[in-house]
Amino acid sequence: MAKKRRPQTKAATPQATDGSIPVVGAREPCPCNSGRRYKACHGREAAHAVAELVQRPFEGLPNEADWVAFRELVPAATVELTLKDGLPEGVPSVTLATVLPMAWPALRRDNGAVLLGLQNDTSSGDISRDLADTLLRALKAEPGTPVAAERVGTDGPRLQDLLAAEGPFEPAVHTGFEFWVENAENATGEVAASLDRANAAAIPTVRLDGVDAAYWCETPEKNHLRWVMPHPEEKLLDALARLYVAGMASLGEGTRLVGSFRAHGLTVPVWDLPSTMRAEDVEKPAAAFAERLTAALADETPLTADERRARGGLTSRQITLH
Repeated sequence: MAKKRRPQTKAATPQATDGSIPVVGAREPCPCNSGRRYKACHGREAAHAVAELVQRPFEGLPNEADWVAFRELVPAATVELTLKDGLPEGVPSVTLATVLPMAWPALRRDNGAVLLGLQNDTSSGDISRDLADTLLRALKAEPGTPVAAERVGTDGPRLQDLLAAEGPFEPAVHTGFEFWVENAENATGEVAASLDRANAAAIPTVRLDGVDAAYWCETPEKNHLRWVMPHPEEKLLDALARLYVAGMASLGEGTRLVGSFRAHGLTVPVWDLPSTMRAEDVEKPAAAFAERLTAALADETPLTADERRARGGLTSRQITLH
């Protein structure tokens, strides 16, 4: 016997509310009082926004490759940012930081300076838009207060709309997180303990001077060079394969190109280095490799069978970070 159909009723529509709709659990009633679950009402737009991942969120920013490195590779680093419209009154500086205490998205210092954290979870699928929203709220925050995370809409400005395309961009890699607090040498109690814990967990990292966005790091068994490159991925992999087969992909004795990973639309080749090889020892080999890479990138001839196999090996070991 066929089941009786329930009488059709008109779907409830979202009710007008004052202010933004707060985020709740997917199965909870939507706070707009529509009578529907959140996931079927205002949560649908949020889920759609998350799904629309921007593959290269830092494209168009000065030193895109360093933005990717700060996001994925570097424990403790800062760089002062330049705003298109200049600094607002009462804000002496805006500084990008890899991470802030308590994973705060941003912090307004007592003197009005703004610190913007990069290594935070995002909600919109576009890191640039999330950071721009956080930055705008930080510029208006009360001095001496952190800025909390908020869900970001899909129509707000991006960092590319707020930051000057030209101007100084001078990353500073730190050995620890003393930049979190002013006069860190005088920190005591829980602040000092928090700094000690963070510093103990940080992997020693150095940015090379002679090439762009190449970062040496030290681990217990071996050291590494992780080099964020802005070249088109397919051309870069071809060039790396050519150099590998020609025996020109290493950075000296005991070093080895072990693969690459993809992060925010850019490719990051990785070399294993001997534990005795310090950052200063990599400078000349890296500069020489950059010259070899430029020549290989310009080579338009088809890959040989050996080069195709080498390229396949590089591709099979590639992972993607978002």
